[in-house]
Amino acid sequence: MTLTPEQQAEIDAARAETKETIRATVPGIEAHLYKAIPVLDHGFVRVIDYMGDDMAITQAARVSYGKGTKKVSNDEGLIRYLMRHWHSTPFEMCEIKLHVKLPVFVARQWIRHRTANVNEYSARYSILDREFYIPAPDALAAQSTVNNQGRGEVLEGAEADRVLEILKADAGRSYDNYEAMLSQDGQKGLARELARMNLPANIYTQWYWKVDLHNLFHFLRLRADAHAQYEIRVYADAICSVVADWVPMAYGAFEDYRLGGVQMSGRAMECVRRMLKGEEVTQENSGMSAGEWREFEGVLRDPS
Repeated sequence: MTLTPEQQAEIDAARAETKETIRATVPGIEAHLYKAIPVLDHGFVRVIDYMGDDMAITQAARVSYGKGTKKVSNDEGLIRYLMRHWHSTPFEMCEIKLHVKLPVFVARQWIRHRTANVNEYSARYSILDREFYIPAPDALAAQSTVNNQGRGEVLEGAEADRVLEILKADAGRSYDNYEAMLSQDGQKGLARELARMNLPANIYTQWYWKVDLHNLFHFLRLRADAHAQYEIRVYADAICSVVADWVPMAYGAFEDYRLGGVQMSGRAMECVRRMLKGEEVTQENSGMSAGEWREFEGVLRDPS
């Protein structure tokens, strides 16, 4: 990702301007403010604003639950308790606003998380830039043979070259036609809101995305997971690095209980109990389907 001199100057000017405040601030995330974290070939994530910190979570929890949390001896212990028992409202006391530049097909997947405030760049009023996501060679993969919504083996050699050439040629041709259809310099042409319909889903868009920490953790639990699509997972990974600097105690609990933890069904737990008793448990006597058993084995298997 390359920023234009104008964009970099705007970031530098924003970071050079400081304002006094008596509200809680966090040095870790202050260091991220306005900077663009590169993602994919032309994308980025930028922190525009934030509210709250780890203490805002514990403060809200103690007000909400009163005596119920007095036995928790420290703030980190309280946050871990809240995360462990799926208490959500204290985490809603923290919010973050991000500026994200991303391919349209990633945006359409992202927007399924309907718990944030979003304002997207409008191609009705502005002309989109000639910027397209073209996968790196190691991200160019065939369809998985076992997962209908996943990837299989990485394409190589002539097949990889063929697919990349199609992606580049189609993107360029679509944008050429988009420009040719637009009404510019007094010429008659198609309205921008109509001309945009011809653009491919790998063109880049931008938006401002404001979300509270509880719903952000839900987004990250799904999108920073190893099974998430690569193109959205790299955005989630970038956001994780920011959140870890913003609310380190809350992120540590999230990493432990959500990213690093697992959820098991009642049948799966019964199988674990039987295994601990020394019983031989197989898919045939587990009561699970083949898919459930495969996932269960994946949980128990040593990831190394």
